[in-house]
Amino acid sequence: MELILKQDVENLGFKDDVVTVKNGYGRNFLIPQGQAILATSSARKVLAENLKQRAYKEKKIIDEAKAIAAAISALELKITSKVGTGDKLFGSVNNIDVAEALQKEGQTVDKKYINVIGGSVKRLGKYNAIIRLHREVSVDLEFDVIAEA
Repeated sequence: MELILKQDVENLGFKDDVVTVKNGYGRNFLIPQGQAILATSSARKVLAENLKQRAYKEKKIIDEAKAIAAAISALELKITSKVGTGDKLFGSVNNIDVAEALQKEGQTVDKKYINVIGGSVKRLGKYNAIIRLHREVSVDLEFDVIAEA
């Protein structure tokens, strides 16, 4: 079954992508949730026209995302956390903590677009996160987890 996505769907595609999914997934989940529509010939024509009109706006958005990516990659992010014996943390550091640290540095990024490599961090040290600012623009962010004074 071919569908046109009306919004970003995790592990499937981005808004306005034409994707092929199993019939049950499309009929029972994506379409009733309002996340997709059937890719009929008329819907494809409407999609093509919308994409053509949006191409100029998209270029401006990508340029802004690249500027934000350059600013984020220049940051040296340090996240403080309580530490037990050795270098083990009380709790963990995850995408929410990275989003809050970026907010303190003046860069607002939604937590759902931040992916900490390896899941949540449970020890002190250097780690990486991938921040997706746009479907074509993502930036690798290196951050340090340090002990609270």
